[in-house]
Amino acid sequence: MFKLEQRPQPSKLWTYAAPLLALAVTVGIGVLLFILLGKDPVKGLQAFFWEPIKSAYALGELAMKATPLLLIALGLAVCFRSNIWNIGAEGQFVIGAVAAGGVALLADKSTGGWIIPVILLAGVLGGMAWAAIVALLRDRFNANEILVSLMLVYIATLVLSYLVYGPWKDPAGYNFPQSKLFEPVTQIPKLIAGSRLNIGVFLALGAAALLSVFLFRTRAGFALQVGGLAPAAARYAGFSSRRALWTALLVSGATAGLAGALEVAGPIGQLTPYVPAGYGFAAIIVAFVGRLHPVGMIFSAILMSMFYIGGELAQSRLGLPKALSGVFQGLLLFSLLACDTLIAYRVRWRSRAQALAVAQGGR
Repeated sequence: MFKLEQRPQPSKLWTYAAPLLALAVTVGIGVLLFILLGKDPVKGLQAFFWEPIKSAYALGELAMKATPLLLIALGLAVCFRSNIWNIGAEGQFVIGAVAAGGVALLADKSTGGWIIPVILLAGVLGGMAWAAIVALLRDRFNANEILVSLMLVYIATLVLSYLVYGPWKDPAGYNFPQSKLFEPVTQIPKLIAGSRLNIGVFLALGAAALLSVFLFRTRAGFALQVGGLAPAAARYAGFSSRRALWTALLVSGATAGLAGALEVAGPIGQLTPYVPAGYGFAAIIVAFVGRLHPVGMIFSAILMSMFYIGGELAQSRLGLPKALSGVFQGLLLFSLLACDTLIAYRVRWRSRAQALAVAQGGR
């Protein structure tokens, strides 16, 4: 029989190998799902793992999907490393998109290119403002940030719906709940002609580099991490838990808001009720699969964007439900949680006689 035996100290090998094993388990279960659904598993795996990388255009779409996931995950990593559980990045993403969209709607034919930095700044400030509500309620009333941030997601979605069904609804939009299309001058500059990939990918990579410096090369980043790992030691060292709370949530809100701004002023080009795409929740998986490290989160964001694109392709080409991408995301998370057990425990085989001898010795 197999038995889990606690390791003397956590395994560094399995810290990095567990996500790879979790991916392999996810793929294996995915093959079984395709077979049970009566679909060719080879074609199913091609939709998820080959089609998103088979051409330059496909790689551009992959990078475009990965950009908001990476940005949001970077902010969440700051929170999680600080032991602050911001589960509502989706709401901060939506409010950032609303704030950016509001600025974009002010543009007209005479507006210059200066509007683009203003749109991005509006998105950042919108996300920070929404995250500040969580910080304020936690700071002043000790409200649980998990519940508050999560409930604010639904409020943010209702704010967006009110605007696109009401005051910001396009009067020439055939009664569809959407704003008018943004002026071309407000569009985020594209990197390649004929592709939707824009400069957002460089902003995301730049944010990853800045976060790496902040976390591992600055006193403030060190203080945040100490506060998350050992609150008592942080207080003894004079680190402010209140400052850590506000810093982590405002950084997280800023990156989520920036992702929202890039989304509405980039591939979407207007505000619609479908701005919430689940990126804020998927980014939680991205953060943990990437081990809360900027480099790891780059690769996990690419993997998660493959799941998004693969789900869309499986729907259109194989007739599978679009929710399949969510199934793969959930499988990856649960597989990772299971495989993380190997960091602290090793699997030992014991024969029935050995197990009986150990049991008798413990009596």
